[in-house]
Amino acid sequence: MPNTITKFTHQTFQQSKIYFALAHKEISTQLRKFIYPNLKLNTKPLSAEILQKMQQRIDEIIEKDLADGEKGIYPVNIIFDNLWADFFSYYPNVWLDMPSIWERIQQKQYQEFSPQIDTQGYPNYYLQNFHYQTDGYLSEMSANLYDLQVELLFNGTADAMRRRILAPLKMGLEKLFSGQNLEAIAPQQLRVLDIACGTGRTLKFIRATLPKAALYGIDLSPVYLKKANQLLSEDLGELPQLLQGNAENLPFRDNYFQGTTCVFTFHELPPMVRQKVLEEAFRVTQPGGVFVICDSIQASDEPDFVPMLENFPVMFHEPYYKNYITDNLEERLEKAGFINIATEVHFASKYWVGYKPNI
Repeated sequence: MPNTITKFTHQTFQQSKIYFALAHKEISTQLRKFIYPNLKLNTKPLSAEILQKMQQRIDEIIEKDLADGEKGIYPVNIIFDNLWADFFSYYPNVWLDMPSIWERIQQKQYQEFSPQIDTQGYPNYYLQNFHYQTDGYLSEMSANLYDLQVELLFNGTADAMRRRILAPLKMGLEKLFSGQNLEAIAPQQLRVLDIACGTGRTLKFIRATLPKAALYGIDLSPVYLKKANQLLSEDLGELPQLLQGNAENLPFRDNYFQGTTCVFTFHELPPMVRQKVLEEAFRVTQPGGVFVICDSIQASDEPDFVPMLENFPVMFHEPYYKNYITDNLEERLEKAGFINIATEVHFASKYWVGYKPNI
């Protein structure tokens, strides 16, 4: 009975998020057409078959999320985690920011920042209005809106996609520690790094899954790290160590982490930067350690979804996405030194799991 109740509650919770996201998209699209009738997005229409297949993939990831919680891979309560405080505080700002976004699209302004934003010291590829966001990743409002915007973008499944890294991460660590109970391992012996940790959502889920691990996060944006610290401070337990820095040059010594993760980052990096970040992830991962990536699916994963993938950089400013969807990350991982590389696909996300060879 408890499982039946949990399943029903979870389905209701997820369906409400899906319907809300769809309604938000429809209303915002109609509003954009009314206010900016000359703003045309050259997107490809999605057939009924593609939309049906997308819904099937959404149903599958929701079921997988619940199943992993019930199997004890992570606490089942985290599948009900939601940004309630941010929703009530900042959702109106999502609407208030839309005219600026539409104007930016119409004027083709992709690297526009407010005068008070200090852009010194950041790589040029980072100084973009990704998703046409006001001030890119460098303002507090951007940090406050980001998770809401991503949940709406993925029809309420963004957190479920993030949580797909937890099972391979946990399995890789158990393999490294020869099947020991990870909760019995001292924190100084189990360290996990989340590269480009952003607002800390992934770290929050890792901490719930690995409560005894010493967690670290690194990101280029100080305001996103501030948001991460705020989010992670809401729960009891030791706070992850958050550092501002560039993933191209991680400020950690060699072989320091048993586990390393990176979520929704590689599609926003130029090709050579992707390779450099992979090499840095390899350097700081301990021999026998595991590296897990979550990012967008690629063109070869779901050929029927290619029109959707091609629409994405048209609707959102994503200058490196077109290259990303045809990039061979398995080959890049092998070039960096990782072995036993495996991949999975869940809805709109793809996962790579690689291991650093034992020396």
